[in-house]
Amino acid sequence: MPPRARTLPEAPPTVPPAPSWARQVASAQAADDAMFLAGGALAALHPIARSEHPLGQLWRYRLALASAAVLARNSGRREDEASLRDAWYLRRTTDDPGPGGRILAAWRQLGARAAMAPDDWLMTLSVRFELRVDAALTDVVTAATQLAAGQGSAVAAAAEIAALSLRLVPASEPLALWLADVVLAHRLNWPIAVPLIASQVRRADLRAAGKAGGVDDAWLSACALAYARAAAAASELYADLVRRANRLLAAAPKLRGRDADRMVGILLMEDAQAAGAGQSASDRSTRRLFERLVSLGAVRELTGRPTFRLYGL
Repeated sequence: MPPRARTLPEAPPTVPPAPSWARQVASAQAADDAMFLAGGALAALHPIARSEHPLGQLWRYRLALASAAVLARNSGRREDEASLRDAWYLRRTTDDPGPGGRILAAWRQLGARAAMAPDDWLMTLSVRFELRVDAALTDVVTAATQLAAGQGSAVAAAAEIAALSLRLVPASEPLALWLADVVLAHRLNWPIAVPLIASQVRRADLRAAGKAGGVDDAWLSACALAYARAAAAASELYADLVRRANRLLAAAPKLRGRDADRMVGILLMEDAQAAGAGQSASDRSTRRLFERLVSLGAVRELTGRPTFRLYGL
């Protein structure tokens, strides 16, 4: 009997890390210096954000999870990354993921190609952030659309839309941060936005930006430093995921399950996967597949529980 043909993804591209000087971000910098640091870190991130490899989806989902955990904490909720992941992946498709899960949904959507379409922003953001479509929200989305299509500094455009959003729709800090990232992505000509600023910006800086009446040097510096930190952290996350992905791909030829190649592809794209029945494999077979992958050091069990387990890189 001839060996089964394998359908495995190619290895993800490797990229140089962010320069060390871009990762050594002080808490206070002059605006020009902060913009220089942000530019260096974002330049290192650029080839990752432009890559079409499936690992980019997993990378964005991990960044979305980190952002959602910070935003949930800022809103007074107790969910951390693990509990948000549980709520997302262990729910039925028709279940309401809860307030924390809805935050995660907004940031997972930010990291999807469809989020780059300005014509959809008004209704999408109204639904995602539970906002009434009024003159203020319309003005913010109109300004975001114009800034996304403009020329010049991407970080300055992100800072401008965030400040305007905070001033016109002060009840929704997440809206300002979502728009900042998507405007930045448009200015940098990225095919898909990358969830960045929400996990690194300081709330005191956000509040000050909303009261300043525009983009002053203090907010421009704070925004640039947040992007410098975020881009450096995102570069390090990607490098770690590449190492894990290569271990998975090296282990894949040893797998014999019917759904093995399909599951490898899913694990390279999704933050987590439950050990349920596959397209052509039983629940028990899929559990054995994951146990084999764990024993090979190719994936991790992410919950630490004996039941209702989730697996991922």
